[in-house]
Amino acid sequence: MSKKLLLFVAISFSVVACNDKTAPEVKEMKTAYVDTSELMKEYIEAKDLEAKYKAQSEEKGRQLEAEINRFKQDAANFQSQAQANGQEWAQKRGAELQKREQQLGYAQQALAQQLQQESGKEMDSLVSGVKKFIKDYGKKNGYAYIYGTGDAASVLYAEDKYDITKEIIKALNDKYKASEKSEKKDEEKK
Repeated sequence: MSKKLLLFVAISFSVVACNDKTAPEVKEMKTAYVDTSELMKEYIEAKDLEAKYKAQSEEKGRQLEAEINRFKQDAANFQSQAQANGQEWAQKRGAELQKREQQLGYAQQALAQQLQQESGKEMDSLVSGVKKFIKDYGKKNGYAYIYGTGDAASVLYAEDKYDITKEIIKALNDKYKASEKSEKKDEEKK
């Protein structure tokens, strides 16, 4: 019996609390989300950055590839010349070829690391700029929250009507194009 009375008192108290007119009114918060994977695929500056490092990689890779091809040719010649020139020559030349092969391996690793570090720094800077842009965009447009989805998803579900990815991409691309034009004008003045 006392359990029923206690339950009744709790329900009565919660009904009174729900009907309290002095409780503050909750405003609807403006929220949205951005698909960060799509953003990085469509953002022109990110595409330009990717193309820049792909071109650098190809250029430096061609130079290294030429050295690798020379090494392969020398190694192939070594096979045929080893018998003709004797064991002492073969050991000496074999050691030189091994050393060269090692150096080429180190050069490949160094090139990959250099490009990764350089592109990483620029990409970090780009991502920081995008985050700042989205923060400013959110403040300017009255958003309480803008969530990110994509590769590093922080939202498990959102209605499509809250997706502002295309708006952000357009705004970022417009800003980037405007900065490119001003840089070109500055270069022309020099």
